[in-house]
Amino acid sequence: MAEHDPNAPTLFDLGALTSEAPKTAFMDLEDPCYAYMFGFLQADGHLAAGAGQKGRLTAEINARDIHILYEFQRLTPYYSSVTERVRTTNFAENHHSATWSLCDQEARAIVNELGIPYGKKSRAIRPPRVEFSRPDYVRGLIDADGSLGWTAEGFPFLSFTSASTAAAAYLCHYAKRITGAERIARRNTRDQVYVVTYVKEQAQRLAEHLYYPGCLALDHKKANAATIQMWVRPAGMKKAAPRIKWSPEKDRILLAAPTLAQAAATLGLSQSACQVRRWKLTHGLAPLPD
Repeated sequence: MAEHDPNAPTLFDLGALTSEAPKTAFMDLEDPCYAYMFGFLQADGHLAAGAGQKGRLTAEINARDIHILYEFQRLTPYYSSVTERVRTTNFAENHHSATWSLCDQEARAIVNELGIPYGKKSRAIRPPRVEFSRPDYVRGLIDADGSLGWTAEGFPFLSFTSASTAAAAYLCHYAKRITGAERIARRNTRDQVYVVTYVKEQAQRLAEHLYYPGCLALDHKKANAATIQMWVRPAGMKKAAPRIKWSPEKDRILLAAPTLAQAAATLGLSQSACQVRRWKLTHGLAPLPD
């Protein structure tokens, strides 16, 4: 077999094969479709190494979402396949799934270099280190490892579950720009994973931003994103007060003030908020300012 030329083009022209072929280089993450595909594969794909130079990139999902795998196949200028199977799992006797598979060594090298590691990756994934389309990448993560819908109380929600510190922290950072809501990623005690959740208007704003008209997405999640926009806050339901972001400077003012009333007046906060914060500082539940 001839040795692969590292300077050779990384794509062949698909224009003669289909009018819907991608017009950008494979996995150019500034392209919204590839950014989405990459986020989805980071969260729900698997890159496995085989003997020698063999290996395989796969994504197995519920067969109801097979349309997204055909989109991946369309976007990939290398041979890939989509197959289906029915098997017994811990959750269902007849679980119908669909799998997209890509074996090409050059394609695997591209996605690996961008940030999909070989083997177990749940804790290792992180946002790309190259320029990428942010809302589409985040939507890929949500489609793979997130949920949109309604809480038991009838409120709209959007959540993301991940074992990756970097992925969870990035969602918190990105969503704050869209919703104004501050979240701090913390692992839960039961599964040691991160669950980042937005509800009510925050969920609506984030879903509207991510699931824009014409975007590539799972059909049922795109439908859920549209449905939760119909929720209207009931008359009389109060909005939660914005979370106070304490800083070392605010803590110093709070501790130096002779009374809670003076601290509250200086900081522009309620006395109850100042009282709670001072109690946390003096009882070791929050770090004292330097």
